Amino acid sequence: MKRNLIATLTAGLLLASAGIAQANEELAVKSGCTGCHKIDAKLVGPAYKDVAAKYKGDKKAEAMLIAKVKNGGTGVWGAIPMPPNAAVKDEDIKTLVKWILALK
Repeated sequence: MKRNLIATLTAGLLLASAGIAQANEELAVKSGCTGCHKIDAKLVGPAYKDVAAKYKGDKKAEAMLIAKVKNGGTGVWGAIPMPPNAAVKDEDIKTLVKWILALK
């Protein structure tokens, strides 16, 4: 009985996690992020997984990346600037940055 419960809960968590990842990917598409970024390959800008690896363990990274996504920036990943994304809601930017930083 206990084993079945644990298996059921694990399956439920995996499905929920997959649903959250899908929702975040859809938010990235809706917000225009995927015109320059992919999850696991460089496009115009860095791959999201490369961003996550670069800032792994950096406690200031989330706030810095939220500001960079909102205001734009240049120099960290090369000469091509990232344009500001002022039209994207702050709440959505925060969700996207948290998702990106959690990628492995």
